[in-house]
Amino acid sequence: MRIATSDIAGIAPAFCTRSNIDRLSTRYDVPVNESLSIESLLQRVASGDLSTADAAAQLHAMQSRPLGFATVDHHRAGRCGSAEVIFAAGKTADQVVAIAHAILERHDSVLITRASAEQIDAIRADCESSGTPCEAGQFSGTVLLGTLPAPSGGAIPIVTAGTSDLPVAEECAMTCKAMGQPVDRIDDVGVAGLHRIVAKADAVRAGSVVVVVAGMEGALPSVVGGLVDKPVIAVPTSVGYGASFGGVAALLGMLNSCASGVTVVNIDNGFGAGVAASRINRLASPSQ
Repeated sequence: MRIATSDIAGIAPAFCTRSNIDRLSTRYDVPVNESLSIESLLQRVASGDLSTADAAAQLHAMQSRPLGFATVDHHRAGRCGSAEVIFAAGKTADQVVAIAHAILERHDSVLITRASAEQIDAIRADCESSGTPCEAGQFSGTVLLGTLPAPSGGAIPIVTAGTSDLPVAEECAMTCKAMGQPVDRIDDVGVAGLHRIVAKADAVRAGSVVVVVAGMEGALPSVVGGLVDKPVIAVPTSVGYGASFGGVAALLGMLNSCASGVTVVNIDNGFGAGVAASRINRLASPSQ
């Protein structure tokens, strides 16, 4: 008997019990967290090798893993193109490590953002004991664990106005790296010396999308937007003196840019800019 995909989708949630899920790891000699793809599961059900109850339990386990203090979204890579990312701020070091373990059970790598020095020390110690590759950023609290995807496609120019913007730019660059996108760092070319960005115009134009990180008055994205025919992702930073209002002045300046093609993410959100730029860059590279 052949079973259609619609039949699998209609399986009663009662089948997705903890006992069913636990039973799979011994019955099929495969840990639940290394379960087969949905397509493979459907093929096994259709061939009679797998019951609907066991398939339902597998599908449930493929979607998420509860940890008590967190529910890891294993299905995010299938929906969004990349695995769940750990925002470390507000979490304990043990929680960050436990979530990273859960993600690495199903994925080759994991990205952690906004980690404190204490959290990074705990992550490094855990990686040393397990032999997991670990790379921590110098300025941003960004950490990459596991085996990263090989870079593909053209490099994404990440432009900073000043050295003080480097932490946000680093977060953006490491996010792109986690998603298999190469970057070209172009630092300290702000509007106080326009000759600097003009000298880098060819490198900026080479990208399919450009990220521009700036604080103070936030003028640099408008300048870059007037030099390129590609999407510009502007990242306001909280760098500046009193009337910068922690990045609000740069944010408003970027939102009011008269240059076409400039879009803006939140203040200090290098991660958001990196994700958006990576997705645009994938679309621009047919091989991806």
